[in-house]
Amino acid sequence: MQTLGDAAALAPEGVVVTTGRSPRVLILVGALVLVLAGVVLSLALGVREVAIGESWRALTDPVAGNVDHAVIRGQRVPRTVIALLAGAALGLAGVLAQGITRNPLADPGLLGLNSGAALGIVLAATAFGVVTPLGAVWFAFAGAAVAAVTVFAIGHGRPVQLALAGATLTALLTPISNLVLFRDVDALNQLRFWAVGALNGRDLDAVAVLWPFIAVGAGIALFVAHRLNGLALGDDVAAALGQSVGTTRAIGGVGIIMLAGAATALAGPIALVGLAVPHAARRLVGTDYRWVVPLCALLGPVMLLTADIVGRLVKADELEAGVVAAIIGAPVLIAVARGRRVAGL
Repeated sequence: MQTLGDAAALAPEGVVVTTGRSPRVLILVGALVLVLAGVVLSLALGVREVAIGESWRALTDPVAGNVDHAVIRGQRVPRTVIALLAGAALGLAGVLAQGITRNPLADPGLLGLNSGAALGIVLAATAFGVVTPLGAVWFAFAGAAVAAVTVFAIGHGRPVQLALAGATLTALLTPISNLVLFRDVDALNQLRFWAVGALNGRDLDAVAVLWPFIAVGAGIALFVAHRLNGLALGDDVAAALGQSVGTTRAIGGVGIIMLAGAATALAGPIALVGLAVPHAARRLVGTDYRWVVPLCALLGPVMLLTADIVGRLVKADELEAGVVAAIIGAPVLIAVARGRRVAGL
C-alpha cells in the first residue's frame, strides 16, 4: 500500500526531484556548512571589519577595553543569533504554510500573519505599555492567529483567493501599525529598528525568552513533515491513506502561528524568506517534506544572515536585513507568479 512518505515519488512530470538518501544527506551537510560560514562572516564583516582570528578571541578570551571585542560580543553576536533563530522560524513557517494550503504563494508575510503579529506587538506597546519580549510575543501570537483566521475565512482554502486575501490584509494592517506607532513617540523610539525588520533591535535577553517558542514550532514542523506528503497528493488521497486532514492542518496552523509570531517579535516583520526558502529546498532535495522541512530550517538562516551581511556592506550606515531579504525574495515571487512549475505543489 502507498504510504504518506512515498508522496515524493508522485511528483508532477518535469519537476526536478533528487532521489537517494546520500545526495540529500550531502545537501543537508552542505547547508549546515553554509550556516557556519554565514556565522563566521557575520561576526567578522561590517562597517568595522574584524579579522576572523580576532573574532574568535573575542568569544573565547575577551579583553576588557578592546573595541573589536566589544563590537563582536555586544552587537554582532546577538544579531547573528537572532538571524539564526528568525531565519529558521521563517523558513519553517513558509514550508508549513505552503504544505498545508498546497499554495506556492503561501508565506507568513504574504498571507498577512507577519502583519497581524506586528500589529499585535505595536498595540501591546502603545495601548498597554508592554515592550518586553515575553509580554509582546503573546500579542504577536494573537495577531497572527486573527490574521490567519481572517485570511482563511475569506480565501476558503483556494490558492489564488488566499494570496489575494493575504495581500489585502497586509496592505490594510501595515499602514495601521505604522500610524499607531508613529503617534506614540516612546513606543516608536523603542521599536523603530524592529519595525523595519532589523536584527539589531533586540539583544540576547530577547533570544533567551523567545527561543523556546521557536523550538516548539520547529518540533511541530518536523512532526507533521511526513503528513504534508499526504496533503501534497490531495485531501481525498490523504484521507484514504488514513490521515486526518483537518488535524494535520490544525497542528500545522499552530506551528505557523508560533513560528511567525516569535520571529516577528524577535526580528520584526520580515517578508519573503518563508516564500523563497521552501522553493529553493524543493529544487535541491525534491518533494519529500521529510527532507524539505529540515533543509528549510538551515536555508532560512543562510538567507537571513546573507541579507544582514549584505546590508552592512552596501551602505556605511547599514541597510536593514528585512529590506535586503525582500530584494532577494522578490525574484522568487515573480517567478512563481508568472506560473512556472513548482515542485511538490
